[in-house]
Amino acid sequence: MEHKSKELKIAIKAALQAGKVLEKHLKTDIFKGIKDDKSISVVADSESEEVIKKIISSAFPKHSILGEETGMTGSGSDYVWHIDPVDGTRNFAHGIPFFAISVALIYKNDLQVGVVYNPATLSLFYAERNKGAYLNDKRIFVSKDGIERSMITASRGKGKSDEKLFRELMYDLPMGVVASVRDFGCVALDLSFVAQGAMEANINLGLRSYDFAAGILIVKEAGGKITKLDGSPWSFPENYFIASNGVFHDLLVEEVKKQKAKLNMN
Repeated sequence: MEHKSKELKIAIKAALQAGKVLEKHLKTDIFKGIKDDKSISVVADSESEEVIKKIISSAFPKHSILGEETGMTGSGSDYVWHIDPVDGTRNFAHGIPFFAISVALIYKNDLQVGVVYNPATLSLFYAERNKGAYLNDKRIFVSKDGIERSMITASRGKGKSDEKLFRELMYDLPMGVVASVRDFGCVALDLSFVAQGAMEANINLGLRSYDFAAGILIVKEAGGKITKLDGSPWSFPENYFIASNGVFHDLLVEEVKKQKAKLNMN
């Protein structure tokens, strides 16, 4: 992309520097801790977030930052950075190279900048509002594939109802609806792969804003479609949505409705 804004340049710088932190930890025995919500924790999480926050705060001292590890810093600004220092922590902790750093800037709930970086594969996805989506400085677009060749992912939060719906989608959707459903454990990359055209959709059930904010903008700027689960217009920070290439989006909406009805979910 030519003429990157200062905000995008800082987001890319922060993601790349945090990537060096993760690379360092990959060369060691990674200690795996368990948080109160049973999710996994590694030292790299806090170190990566510290690096990202330092770079952003230095460039934009009046902006607020919402981080997975430290919560909200400097609340009150219309500009809020949403950062996940290691999305796909469990993959990272086990040495599986499907994890990423996610950095997004939101202004009054409008997505402005999104960066997703996987240091294991040196894949840098980024987008800026109304300027397109890119992978390692090459413009990317969603695929044109329909259901016959489709691969989609499902991602879920910690709620019991989210887990139930997730399991129904994982096992019922492949039965003649789509070709393949996967759970790769890193929604930032799931969304980035939709934008790249490597996958066709992601169904998101209750994850946090810092998990998906950057990826959503990248999908939108790559020509994708995002709605709530019922097909109505999506807006940030709604965390139940379908992001797709748009080819069979309406079919996915109907299938999610069917699965929710089966589970007596409103």
